[in-house]
Formats: sequence, C-alpha cells, structure tokens
Amino acid sequence: MPESKYNDLRSARWFAPHDLTGFVHRTAIQAEGFSRFAIKDRPVIGIANSWSELVNCNIHFKLLADAVKRGVLMAGGLPLEFPTISLGESLMKPSAMQFRNLMAMDVEESIRAYPLDAIVLLGGCDKTVPAQLMGAASADIPTIMLTGGPQEPAHFRGKQLGVGTDTWKYADELRAGKITEADFDELESAAKPSAGHCSEMGTASTMTSLVEALGMCLPGSASIPAVDSRRGQAAEATGRRAVEMALSGPKPSEILTKEAFDNAITLLMAVGGSTNAVVHLLALARRVGYELQLDRFHEISQRTPPDRQRTTVRGIPGEAAVRGRRHSDSAEGPGSTPEQGRCHRYGRVPR
Repeated sequence: MPESKYNDLRSARWFAPHDLTGFVHRTAIQAEGFSRFAIKDRPVIGIANSWSELVNCNIHFKLLADAVKRGVLMAGGLPLEFPTISLGESLMKPSAMQFRNLMAMDVEESIRAYPLDAIVLLGGCDKTVPAQLMGAASADIPTIMLTGGPQEPAHFRGKQLGVGTDTWKYADELRAGKITEADFDELESAAKPSAGHCSEMGTASTMTSLVEALGMCLPGSASIPAVDSRRGQAAEATGRRAVEMALSGPKPSEILTKEAFDNAITLLMAVGGSTNAVVHLLALARRVGYELQLDRFHEISQRTPPDRQRTTVRGIPGEAAVRGRRHSDSAEGPGSTPEQGRCHRYGRVPR
C-alpha cells in the first residue's frame, strides 16, 4: 500500500505532522510503550468496550477485546481499547433505558475526539447495543459491532428455562405456595449459568440479532454463544475486517439505509422479538437521517409470519429470508441471498 494511502487516514491528522502538535500526539502514544513504528503507516482501530463487573452480560468482554486486538494486529492495524458506560438491566435503577442516550453520547464523543480510523463496538446487554450503534452512527466513522453472545441456557430439575418467562412463573408459584423458598433458592443458583446476555428472545437477543440484519456485524456472529470458542474466532475476524474498513469503508451512513431497516424489521417480526426494538430502531434511524415511521413496522408485519415457537436464540442468517421478504441488495451490488447481500462486505465468520 503506498504511503499516501495512509496519509489520508483520519489518525494521520494527529500523528503525521512534523510540528509541535504532532510531536505531542506521538509522545503521548510512546509514553504507553508504543514505538513510532506502531503508529506509522497503519490504521488505528478503536475498540469501544462496555465491559463492567456491574453487568454480568458483558463480563467476558476483556477476552473478546484481546481477540479483536489479535485480529487487528494480524491485519496490520494498531488496536487501542477505550471504555464506555455500561448499561446493565439487572442492577441499574431506575431503568437502564434512562441512560441509553447518555451512553450514546459517550460513544459518539469518544469516537469523534480521538485519532481513530475505524471502530469495533463491544456490546451485549439490552440498552448497550442500541446506545453504541446510535453513537457510532452519529460519529459516522467506519464501524463494525461484535456482540457478546447469549449465555448458556439455564436448567432447573431437568427442564430448560427461559431467563424471564420461567422466572416469573416460579415467582408466582412461590407466592401461591406451590414451591418452597428452598426450591426458589435452588432456582436462583441455576438461573444464570454463564457469561453472556439473556438467551431468550428478549431485548438483548433481539437487538443483537438485528445488528446482523442491519449489516453492522459479521454474518453468522450474532447467535454464537458467549462461551463458544467461535465467539473468539468471530472477534478475531472482526478485528481483521475493521482494518479493511478503515482503509475503504463503509461508514454507518452507507450501511444503515432504508433497506437495512426493512431487513431488521422483517427479522424482528420473523422471530417475534422484543417490542423494545421498535423504540431503538426509530432512534437509530433518526441518527442517519431516516424518518422511519411506525406504520412501516405494521406494513412489514403483514407479510412476515412469526415463529411462535421461538423463545431462544438460534441461527439468524436466512431467518428473515425464509419467513418474509429480506432485501438482499447492497451498495456493492445486488445479491440473491443474505450472505451475498448487505452483509457480504464483512466476509464470513470462520468455521
């Protein structure tokens, strides 16, 4: 790659000039133990990490960030990780929704303010995913998302549980005297068996699935379980892809088109996902200047039969194509399948 190609990078505004400002910027990086070679002629990839010990959904993100960094380095980029606010449904009061826009601002301004050529978003819990997407969409720097993956399904006395639905059921049985407090304590110990977001098709699984339908992550990556080795492989592949995007795009505004939102709504209807997704998709659409209307959800719902048996995450690719009408065209040319369409530009998760 000719040097002039790298001089066009956004980060070159910070690091390339041979003046006092460039001197200050380069010394700031060298103070962290990086050499001048680390920032010369290579894209800088920001990893927006919502890891927090207050959010069990995201507790494994340090390992995922390491895998993303590995991919970035393999592709010739410099990965720089930075923290963001982390929104957790279980512990945050009064509601994580109250802080979604605050997190979006945090992500947007961090991206804008620093010398970053492309972004990898690490998100999982309910409001974290839309908040990160909204912030990245407003900053409009090439961005790819890696979701954390669903946790392992819970089992209680030989039965697989839904994280929310069965919890309320057993809570009602406790109040009715059908089970004892000891029984409920046993359920508590089994309810969340691993890292990862809730595996039932609640808000978290819905939003991570819609990330894939929108074209903002590697195809096939949304439903890989959090503890599966393929999740790390997807993280590595995401890092490699981020370096490519830093050099040639696309930006969120080029991915989040009307057709992309139609794909997301189709998938939402096909899987019978969370109604909270409506609120988040409306907000995200407005970040890219698309006035998505509620009527569009109704229109697409009329042509998309839902899977009424779906309560947990299964494979996302092709779901909307089978049950509805999924747009398969992209800015790079038309495609006849989801893998040849909008998500085509991101390559594939290794198997």
